[in-house]
Amino acid sequence: MHLKTINLKFTIKQYLSACMLLALVSVNAQNNSQDSTLVITDSDNITRENLTKKDTVEKFTRRKADGIAAVIGDYLILDSDITKMREDAETQGVSSGEITNCQLAGRLMENKLYAHHALQDTTVIVSDQEITGMTDQQISRMVSQIGSMEKLLDFYRKEDEQGLRDELFKINKERRLSSIMQDKIIEGVEITPEEVRSFFNRIPEEDRPKFGDEVEIAQLIIKPEVPKEEEDKVVDRLNEMRDEILDGSSFSTKAVLYSEDATSARGGQMTITREDALDKDFKQVAFSLREGEVSKPFKSQFGYHIIQLDKVRGQKLDIRHIILIPKVTEETVKAAKDKIEDIRKEIVEGEISFDEAARKYSDEKETRGDGGQLINPKSGDTRFELTDIDPMIYEKVNNLEKDEVSLVLMDQNRTGQKFFKIITLTQRYPEHIADYAKDYTKIKELALREKQFEAIEKWQNEKISETYIKINGAYKDCDYNSNWLKN
Repeated sequence: MHLKTINLKFTIKQYLSACMLLALVSVNAQNNSQDSTLVITDSDNITRENLTKKDTVEKFTRRKADGIAAVIGDYLILDSDITKMREDAETQGVSSGEITNCQLAGRLMENKLYAHHALQDTTVIVSDQEITGMTDQQISRMVSQIGSMEKLLDFYRKEDEQGLRDELFKINKERRLSSIMQDKIIEGVEITPEEVRSFFNRIPEEDRPKFGDEVEIAQLIIKPEVPKEEEDKVVDRLNEMRDEILDGSSFSTKAVLYSEDATSARGGQMTITREDALDKDFKQVAFSLREGEVSKPFKSQFGYHIIQLDKVRGQKLDIRHIILIPKVTEETVKAAKDKIEDIRKEIVEGEISFDEAARKYSDEKETRGDGGQLINPKSGDTRFELTDIDPMIYEKVNNLEKDEVSLVLMDQNRTGQKFFKIITLTQRYPEHIADYAKDYTKIKELALREKQFEAIEKWQNEKISETYIKINGAYKDCDYNSNWLKN
């Protein structure tokens, strides 16, 4: 852990990224989805068995003119992959002088090594359906950003949409395999309080990180009431759809036409596990179904659903769902705003504390029991760095004094349902040098990450020694952190 390389004002995430510049570059490249790496196919007439043969080594030497920088197991790394990775990093603000082609090549080789061994591991399962869903979402998002499919094809220099889908499918599958393999390597890594203390004590005082301004926030939410007649309309419509589906209509088609969330574009298709951060009622219904069964309409915190279970794959379910969201009325919206204005007035005038008001009135079940206190999903504690706060409310929070209550704000959830909220600042922590007692959670995260790095390094060293690796041209002269050259 090279603490002298960090910007002491970085958040934990930025701090870790600075410690691993190559990881940052890799993420930037993935976000831009321009990696052109190809998986070896049968048409290449290359198998893992004959990769060890002398004539195959000679074949790769002859093909270096085609731009093959390295071979890692079943995967190729092209010169163009390294070039694109550099371009992607530069578009994200990384100076070309900060990274070398050798570093980029090393990072790509790590990704290929993970993916290669994921393919050999029978416990790592990545379905084509899952990757197709990811690719559909990716293309939909990119078309929205760039303006049209024609512009997107031109950007990627593809003749047709299917060619683009095929390439992105290969890229996404490799990345998913790599990600699962990395998670598998570190899943059993734990850290004790004594290890955390030892980690902190090893950091010289002058090198200890400085944490930026942090705040603790609580919120109280009031949602406009949905009239019962609107709920009844939605349930009746879902029952009609269910009857039609049971009579042979396509669930997928109805999801495309009527479902009111982002999954509608892919026919309501989802792959879920019990660990996913989904509504508990949604998961309970999904995991109670048999393959092919269609649920009756049920309510979640987002709306009303029906679910069809397509397939059970171990701990994962391939499902389709349709969500319809009952509509609020102008009258119920006004009533909700008036209610929260009255609650705010009570708090400001000292008739009730914010904590008591949130416990009594808030419509947000997740925070109501804690007096509206928010939990930072990144760290698991109650502190938020100001730079991590939603820009929409940053100004409101930044200007609040401790225990001051914001004006009424309007917000909406991911399905577009509007609600009202007020926010209070329960605590403010000025910028400070890391303190073991005050910042234990952050320090523990750093110590755990270091231990995970060590586990990954050990795994890499073991797998490099048993994996076919061929490095070509100038990349033979690189000084890699890992023993890719097997010297």
